[in-house]
Amino acid sequence: MQLIRFISVFLLLSLVAAPVKASPQNLNGTWYTVNSYAAKERFLINPSAEQNLQVVDDINRTGGHYLYKVDFNVSESAPFVIDFKNTSTIAQFRHRIYNAQNQLIADVQGGIENRTPNPFFLRHGREVVLDKGSYKLMTEIISSNFLAIPEPYIDTRADYQQSIKYGNTLTLLCLGIFFGLGIYYAVLASLRNRLAEGMYACFILGNFLFNSATLLVLTDIFSVHSLYWATMPILFSNVAYVIFVMALLEIKSETKSRLYRAGITIFSVMCVFIGLGFVFPNWALELSRYGVGMFLCYGLLAAITKSLRHNPTAKRYLVAISIFFVLGLITISLSKIEDQFTFYIEHMGLVSVAIEVMLLALVLSFQFSQLVRDKESALFELELSVKTALTDALTGLPNRHALAKEIVNMPLYGNLTFIDLDGLKFYNDMYGHGRGDDLLCNFGECYQKTLGNDLKLYRLGGDEFAVLSYTDNLPRVEKALEDALHTMRLNGFEFAGASLGSVYGYEADNIASLLRMADERMYENKRLRKANKSEEIQAELKSSQVARI
Repeated sequence: MQLIRFISVFLLLSLVAAPVKASPQNLNGTWYTVNSYAAKERFLINPSAEQNLQVVDDINRTGGHYLYKVDFNVSESAPFVIDFKNTSTIAQFRHRIYNAQNQLIADVQGGIENRTPNPFFLRHGREVVLDKGSYKLMTEIISSNFLAIPEPYIDTRADYQQSIKYGNTLTLLCLGIFFGLGIYYAVLASLRNRLAEGMYACFILGNFLFNSATLLVLTDIFSVHSLYWATMPILFSNVAYVIFVMALLEIKSETKSRLYRAGITIFSVMCVFIGLGFVFPNWALELSRYGVGMFLCYGLLAAITKSLRHNPTAKRYLVAISIFFVLGLITISLSKIEDQFTFYIEHMGLVSVAIEVMLLALVLSFQFSQLVRDKESALFELELSVKTALTDALTGLPNRHALAKEIVNMPLYGNLTFIDLDGLKFYNDMYGHGRGDDLLCNFGECYQKTLGNDLKLYRLGGDEFAVLSYTDNLPRVEKALEDALHTMRLNGFEFAGASLGSVYGYEADNIASLLRMADERMYENKRLRKANKSEEIQAELKSSQVARI
């Protein structure tokens, strides 16, 4: 958790504290829109022939064909690099450099859809060697859409190679975060079969593809030269995010009807955006921008509404969506970044999503840990219920249900002993039921203590008990009973007694027969004890009569 927080702060500071170098030279020139191929060719042959070209303040982000003209000077002879700031989402570009005599001295090209290899990793930089003097740059740009306004600049090769390290490192770091957490959410969704994690995995996948395309990862590493991957994936990821919010915060029609209707409406609009993106590809990035604004507002509204109702998940999600909301709105509202040559606007969007992805990992981890705690609590309650169901409430001994559960494991030479405790009715009638309960508790405590830990005493109900032994311990069971009764008499229960009946496992074919035989032998033993006691009483009476005579 601390690592995720650290990385989030690091990503924010990477943009806020990004190095701003004085070395790069802004090339402030003039934009022209190309409506005539012949006029464009005349202009490129003679950069002074500006007639028939329309001057524009900025390029249109829904795409087009543009020329950029600028005069610049270099103060030393050295290798230089011409690149674009603000954005790298450019389908085709071509730089032509003319000297003071309008002679073409350099002609380089590139772009996402251009198959010319990039000499600088994840950058559109093109190297030219210039002598000290004055030059004219003519840049031609063709693209179906633009994420921001690509403005050319020039830098020395050494300084350029140093400055692009920061942006490239940030790109690879954030995409690595997307890749790792995307797999995490996908696995979590498959294991838990939850829509929230599944949709968030789709959201991350869409952003992974989008940023890989716009920041030239697909172009440089996988040779994918299609602007499609820089437009359509983000439209699908926007839809996935809306579904994710509704699933995460459990927004349903029967509970949160207004939020549910709003979510369904936004979902429907975004589905229309996807269709429009296929039909009008030049509008795809603009539609994506609107979609991002819509799901950011919906996520923030849903988080605030649910948080006010003391939803713990919503409170944690509110932190993530608040940061994402601010960074996201800043990103989609920008068209250029002044005096910044290290990072693109794409990097700002990349960082904002990366931070939100990591903060959401904390939210979902909290949910997961909460589920684990709930499961552990449920298991504890279940164990407690089972223990209660298998325990005699008065004596704390295992009850008849516990005996039925364990007797199935009794081997052939194990034995079962039923005990009938004498004196319960006497103590209940003479001293009240409290004294009778004391008799039962005292017997259970004394007998279990004399039996030891390897033999277990059960209370079957009333004054009936049982001892289950997995080995031939019958003599020990009988001796322990005598010792327990002796101790009870010393404790004030002078009339305590007991009858027992035992049976071995091999004497019966089934458990029912085993229980019946033990019960019958116990009552037989009780009858014999009563008969013997009656004979003893009669003998005492005769002896007393003889003594009187």
